[in-house]
Amino acid sequence: MNKNNEISPIEIGHFLGRIREQAGIKQAELAKRITWSPAMLSRIEVGERLLTPDELQRIVEGINTPEALHLSEMLQRQWSILPRPPLNHPDQDILWNAEQVAQKLSTLSEQAEIKKSFQRRLEAYIEQIDNLAVQLLKREHQIAVIGSIGIGKSTAICQLTNLTIPNPNGNFDAVLEVGAGGITVCEVHILTGAEYEIRVEPHTDEEIRADVRDFSGYLLSAIDIKKPANQNNIDSDSQGIPKEIERALRNMSGLKISRKKEPDNKTIRTDKAKELAQQFNDERELTIEIMTRMDLHKRDSRSVLYNSETGKPPLKWLKDTFAEINNGRHPDFTLPKRIEVVLPFSLLNHDECSVRIIDTKGIDRTAARADLEGHLNDLHTLTILCSGFNNAPAAEPRQLLERAKDVGIQTLELNSALLILPHTGQALAVKDDSGQHVESIEEGYELKAEQVELALEPLGLRQLPIYFFNAYQDNIEQLREFLNQRLTIVRDSFRHQLTETIDDIERVLANHQQAQVQEVIRSAGKRIESWIKQHETLPRISSRIHDDLINEMRRTHASTIRATIWREGEWSSLDYLHHLSYYGSRVLANNLLKGHELSFKDFCNTLSGDSEYSDAQDFIKQAENVLRFAFNELLSKVESTGKIYFSDELKSAEAEILWRECRGEWGQGGGYRNRVVQHNTEWFNGEHRQKLEQDLYALIEREWKLALNKVSALIETD
Repeated sequence: MNKNNEISPIEIGHFLGRIREQAGIKQAELAKRITWSPAMLSRIEVGERLLTPDELQRIVEGINTPEALHLSEMLQRQWSILPRPPLNHPDQDILWNAEQVAQKLSTLSEQAEIKKSFQRRLEAYIEQIDNLAVQLLKREHQIAVIGSIGIGKSTAICQLTNLTIPNPNGNFDAVLEVGAGGITVCEVHILTGAEYEIRVEPHTDEEIRADVRDFSGYLLSAIDIKKPANQNNIDSDSQGIPKEIERALRNMSGLKISRKKEPDNKTIRTDKAKELAQQFNDERELTIEIMTRMDLHKRDSRSVLYNSETGKPPLKWLKDTFAEINNGRHPDFTLPKRIEVVLPFSLLNHDECSVRIIDTKGIDRTAARADLEGHLNDLHTLTILCSGFNNAPAAEPRQLLERAKDVGIQTLELNSALLILPHTGQALAVKDDSGQHVESIEEGYELKAEQVELALEPLGLRQLPIYFFNAYQDNIEQLREFLNQRLTIVRDSFRHQLTETIDDIERVLANHQQAQVQEVIRSAGKRIESWIKQHETLPRISSRIHDDLINEMRRTHASTIRATIWREGEWSSLDYLHHLSYYGSRVLANNLLKGHELSFKDFCNTLSGDSEYSDAQDFIKQAENVLRFAFNELLSKVESTGKIYFSDELKSAEAEILWRECRGEWGQGGGYRNRVVQHNTEWFNGEHRQKLEQDLYALIEREWKLALNKVSALIETD
């Protein structure tokens, strides 16, 4: 028997307690109805006592609601193929229907008289049911809010999650730190838990050492120590380390900047970090000295719970503690890689799923980052792309959407939305076609939405959901409702795909022995087989896997390039592997195959529209779905393989030469970026890297043939 069928007394007890409360029955009242002691019923509801079938029936009849009466049926279900959903899963019945159909398919496929081609169709349906059921089974969703620094997304998130404190001005202060950008040191997750808590996933000491090395290099450069005469021309847009990282490192090491006003009203600025750099004028020595001052061995805390003995209300405690950790001022915490803010209440009160909200690190110059782009390919993440009002859709959301289209992500209009954050007065400044100002904020929003839709049309995303929200003016409940609706639409899409597949299978099972239907399916299969033979070969394209990485290097800060070179390509703002795998490798595969995949979709639509093949509709649809799933799996496999290939390559002896040559270019005068780009271009054009690309191309060819074989396997030839 499948272990999925095992249901713990705790789960049963908690479910009974929940449906009792929903029925409005107190525990003592129910105990009286079934002539038990309240203590005994309490032990059952907390899962301390096993129930016999007769005892369970007495409780169910005592509650006497549809949910209670349905429990007995759910406990009898035997799950052998799909994972058993929890008793309180809202789609328990849909998933049970899927399980029953999967069991029918499995039983039928084991019969000796079943033809091999039909058996493969049955197995493909089982795999499809399993994939779709897993999507529906998972109820943990994320809302990832993405936008450029200073756009106002953190303020909107604080409004959304009730993380605001009224201030004397009649407005509010955000619990999370907000400002003009560069405030939050890392990604922040907001989630529901038992009590107010802040959790920290820390950077490793080695990662902090790399940040301190960047800081040291910045300090030494700033005070001109050992700087060549032409160093000032190194790159006009070169900047120091991110200011939020610099601020945290300064606070952790006690190297702050102080300001003192003199009697003549002049302000004297004292920078302890630069004073230290005057004493330790070697980058390595300065790095060691700063690390020593940080006392990392004492900063070993990973979480802190609210304690009313602090004398602060919970939100004020959260605000103060978050600021201390985020800025490196809390003596017990090291530099955070991720901060989790835990709240003892639901964030959106969605009926079906739990939600965590992610305040991503603000975009500074480029959106091509692994921490951002990973959200767009997650079916359980609702990605909210933020834009200012006047420039909507801003360059950053457009870049992310364009790149997502390039790598073959097909669910953008389902799993993404554009959140436009206007300032007060901007909506009323919109003019209509006649040149007149709009008469209301709503009209301004409507006209702006039309402009945004037109701007997104070249990307094929005119239906991308758009919402406007002014954090200081608009109704927050309406934004919550919008997000809840988007989550419901995602959940409905999971349900629709699964129920539609179940219906298709039921028809297939009902018709599989009809000779006329089988003849039409064979005829359609021949047409599909002909298409497959015409599309087995792949075109050749001129783009290279490293093109995106090189292009990004050409437009990024020189200090960002230096940081990633010192980290051998592992830097969040310029991650070699991300550009080579998520983008480079996936784009290669998508460019090679997208035309074929779309061609097959059009071919199947045409074939389905032919009345001659009306009895083969389910077969044609299954063939289309099989190739679509195989195509998406191919893209993921190519991305993973590209990551493996280049992960090893970037740690090879040849790569060590590349890193050493590039490190040596810092401090050699103007043109640093160009010289590093040249080193990288020559390295990627090397024989071994070209061989890796050829291997990846060969993998794509093999996987495409395997994908086509999955479709061919459905066609009756035996």
